[in-house]
Amino acid sequence: MAPALGSPQQKRLGNALTFMALLLLLFFVEESIQGEETVSQGSIKNIVFSKKNNTSAVARKLLQSTEDGDANRIGTACTKDDIVIFQGSTAPLPNGIPSYTVQIMNVCLSGCSISNIHVSCGWFSSVRLINPTVFRRLYYDDCLVNDGEPLGPGECLSFEYANTFSYPLSVSSAASC
Repeated sequence: MAPALGSPQQKRLGNALTFMALLLLLFFVEESIQGEETVSQGSIKNIVFSKKNNTSAVARKLLQSTEDGDANRIGTACTKDDIVIFQGSTAPLPNGIPSYTVQIMNVCLSGCSISNIHVSCGWFSSVRLINPTVFRRLYYDDCLVNDGEPLGPGECLSFEYANTFSYPLSVSSAASC
């Protein structure tokens, strides 16, 4: 008999599946960058794939060790670092303007929803219309994700934009539970 919808057993199964998918994604990213450029900044690694793919990602090390051995990320509160942004080229528009797909994902393992996600985005603009409840520029270098609403653990938002160049996007602030 299948567990009841929303039961603790079903939630644990969903969390386990999300964690497994995340591990597979990180394994794929690690395998994809062999021989490619990586730039390390503390516990955050910027990954730049080959120029033909024109994609980039940010991957965090979830487990770290320090002198006191107390820097285990699993089981602690979520932070803005638990929001990961993937961006890559897609097919150009019919008029030849390059197009890009962005995916924003909550990878927090403690089951926390993260809200009020703000992204550093410069003068972000797009020829292709983007649903403003998904992503919109408020001011210079300040874009709001998901209309400020919470992004649950393992949830992912995606959108496409078109411009003559891609915008570097990074999380500037977020509120967690």
